Amino acid sequence: MLQPFHLAIPVTSLAKARRFYGELLGCETGRFSEQWIDWNFFGHQLVTHLVEQIPSAPAHNEVDAHAVPVPHFGVVLAWSDWQQLADKLTHAGCDFVIKPYIRFKGQAGEQATLFLLDPCGNALEFKAFKDLNQLFAV
Repeated sequence: MLQPFHLAIPVTSLAKARRFYGELLGCETGRFSEQWIDWNFFGHQLVTHLVEQIPSAPAHNEVDAHAVPVPHFGVVLAWSDWQQLADKLTHAGCDFVIKPYIRFKGQAGEQATLFLLDPCGNALEFKAFKDLNQLFAV
């Protein structure tokens, strides 16, 4: 069994974090205080820590003619779960950094992916593989 990761990220508003991670993405809230919130981020522990200012905006690397934000984090979902999330985010009017699309179509490592920023500027990627065995394909 794959062990869950733990990631702590900065946010400038816990209220915005609650709306984005809790309401929009549907993550369950765990422990919290006036300074941070634990989230069940698709089975992983994500902690949003309140800061006065986000350290810096993401830089970008060119991938498939798209400007991929670096750093970013995210999760690999089941194909149908990814499609449901992509539809939900699209219908919610999310401003994607990279709109949902299929990378490496018909090649090793074919995957669905999308990128967006949370309200505080943290970059997230959600992806899926029809064949999870292709996760590390070369």
